[in-house]
This record gives sequence, structure tokens and C-alpha cells, in this order.
Amino acid sequence: MTVRIPRSSSWRASRATGRRRPGRTTAALLTAGALLTGLALAARAGTSEPAAPPSASRLQRDADAVREAGVTGVLVRLTTDRGTRTVRSGTGDLTTGRPVPRDGYVRIGSNTKTFVATVVLQLVGEQRLSLDDTVDRWLPDVVRGHGNDGRRITVRQLLQHTSGLPDYVGEVAPHPSAAEYHRNRWTPYSSARRVALALRHPPAFAPGTRWQYSNTNYVLAGMVVRAVTGRSWEHEVRSRILRPLHLAHTVAPGDDPYLPRPHASNYQQFAPGGPLIDTTVAYLPFDGDADGALISSTADTNAFFAALVRGRLLAPAQLAEMRRSVAAPGDPGTPPGSRYGLGLAWTPLTCGGGYWGHGGDGYGSMVWPATSADGRSTVTVALHSRPGDPGTADRQIRATTRLIDHALCAARDAANGAVRG
Repeated sequence: MTVRIPRSSSWRASRATGRRRPGRTTAALLTAGALLTGLALAARAGTSEPAAPPSASRLQRDADAVREAGVTGVLVRLTTDRGTRTVRSGTGDLTTGRPVPRDGYVRIGSNTKTFVATVVLQLVGEQRLSLDDTVDRWLPDVVRGHGNDGRRITVRQLLQHTSGLPDYVGEVAPHPSAAEYHRNRWTPYSSARRVALALRHPPAFAPGTRWQYSNTNYVLAGMVVRAVTGRSWEHEVRSRILRPLHLAHTVAPGDDPYLPRPHASNYQQFAPGGPLIDTTVAYLPFDGDADGALISSTADTNAFFAALVRGRLLAPAQLAEMRRSVAAPGDPGTPPGSRYGLGLAWTPLTCGGGYWGHGGDGYGSMVWPATSADGRSTVTVALHSRPGDPGTADRQIRATTRLIDHALCAARDAANGAVRG
């Protein structure tokens, strides 16, 4: 699942899994050898999209640059006051060579966290809980053991990743490999079990003293939502966000591991130089909870983040709390100056200002939405493969952040030009 401030939203570099932080899976994308293999398969199929000519739009050229960094298939949707543009690069299936669907379903991974944080902040606005409530206030005795203590951790610290709690992901994917993926992908885990697995380890630091991404925080946030409302986090997301915004292509699949159609195939390289493994089927040990379960589309993802930043989902006081951020050290590919609020990340733009977003990844996929500070321009980038070495992963992140930077800066320039005209 992930955020990357932006990177997946995924920049999590979980020690046991090699995951990049806001994402929730292994750090993998494609090495050069695997990339050549995948693109050769697509070329033989004869239907992958060709490289854009010099006259192609900047958005298309940037999407091609992401593909050339080692991604099998890329989908980009940019929505501004002037309309929506969608570009694709690569292939959506290495066997058939079919293109990436323009309106396909994607696993949005840790972008789920922003939905869950929004629900929690709505409950704060309704005075049904406080950000300063302890975890123990709502989940008595759940967080105990090896120095972890829910009496010292607040709801705010869960949402901001400043709790110090260990990440359960290293327990459910201890040795990321194709064999482990195929052996365990059907195994569901309850929220309580995920938390119990995390608590086998001591905290990384005292609550509130540092920042470190941990998926355990949002598993607990989902449990808090149930404790406050008597209903699951999925129910609250549907009733409070999806229905009011008419996000018909965003679903919480529970333990169903399959993507609705249409969708592109996802591919994970589990080791440098290794083969690309089709990982379109979910890995239920970490694809099934409040830290990263949602399935959506680039259109719905754009609509959600734009509505959130424009204040359609939260009152001003709660939106201000969500935007109160702390420095969030990222991976080498993460832009400097990135920060993390309550389920929402801030990244600077080269043209000044910055954008809000998150990011999410899983085995074989990464989805990175970004919206301008005023919510008038939003872009979501979906990648359909992940590499097996950190160097390739960082190159892909840099290519993705350049695309976002170019798109949002160009949209701002166009809007300012329209005003001047």
C-alpha cells in the first residue's frame, strides 16, 4: 500500500520487506534485464503503444519516460478547470500486448489511508472523538507488549505516523518472493491479528518524538472507526465519501482478491534480474485492511483528492488539522522538503508552492495522485509493474515526480495565462 510523499505513496522502506515508504510492498520495480524481457514480449505481441514523437505533448513524453525507466504499463489522468486528459504508455498485458485501459480499475494501496483519515476527521468534527484521545480510550488493552503502550499513543499520532509502532508488514511478507506470493496470497488476516503481529517487536521510538511510516497505524485507525461508530471503516468510507461524491468505481473488496474489469495486469520482479511475475491477484495478507485495501480508478482518485483539498469533505478546522504536517524523510527518489500531515502528504513544486497527495503501492503496482494546493488541478499516475532493485525503483520515482511536477506547473501557468488574457 503506500504513500510516498510522494513517492506511493509509497515510500516505505520496511526493514524486513525492503518496502518503500508509503507503499506497502517490497521495494521492487524492474532491472534493465527484466525490462528488456517485458518490452520484448510486448513488442512481439505487436500492440504496445510506440514511443511518442518529438511533437507529442509534454504529458505523453513524460509518461513515456516513466515507461522507459522500466515500467511495463503507465496510465496518467490529468484533470484541470479546462478538462481532462488521459495518456498511456507501454502495455497492459505482456502476453497479449493490449494497451492499458483508459478507465481501468487499479489497486490504490496506501491511498486508502487518506480515505480513512478523512472519516476519522469527520468524526472529530462531529465531536464523537478527539485527535488527542489515546488509542487505549477506544481500544482498551489492544496495544500492549514489548514496550508498545496504547495509553501513550494518540489518534493524531496514528494518522501522522508519529506513534513509533512497528509495521506488521514485515511479519506477513517476511521473505518477498514469487513462492511466498503464490503460497500466501489467499490468506486473510483480521485487523487484530495484524496488530498482534506488529506488537511482537518493540517500538521504533517514543510516541510523538519522530516520524516513521507504519501500516499498523492505519489498521488501528480502522479499528477506532468501528469502536466509535459501531460500523466498519469500509461502511463509513462508502456512506461518507463514495456515495456523496458518486465514486462508483471505488470499492472495498474485503477478501475478494480479484480486480473488476477492465484492468491492466500487474507484474512484480522479486529479485534483481529475476522474471516478472503476474501479481494482478491481490496479496491478502497486506491488501485487505484500512491501510491499503481500496480499489479505484484514476478518475475517481482524482475526484476524491480534488474534493478533499477543496473542502468538500471536511470542515475548515478539520482540513487544517489534516494539513498540519511534519518532515517526512523519504527515499532517494523523493523530492526534498516533503512532509506528512494526517493521511495527506505535501510535496514542493519546482515552480513554487506544492501539492497534496499520498501514494500507494503493492506487489506489481503503484498509484500516485497529486492535487494542487487549491484543488483545481489533479493528476494521478498508475504504474503496473515494480522492479527488484532499489536503483531502478528510485529512477522510476524520479520520472514519476517529474511528470507530476511538469503537469501541475503547466496547469498553473495555463490558468494564470487565462486570467491574464
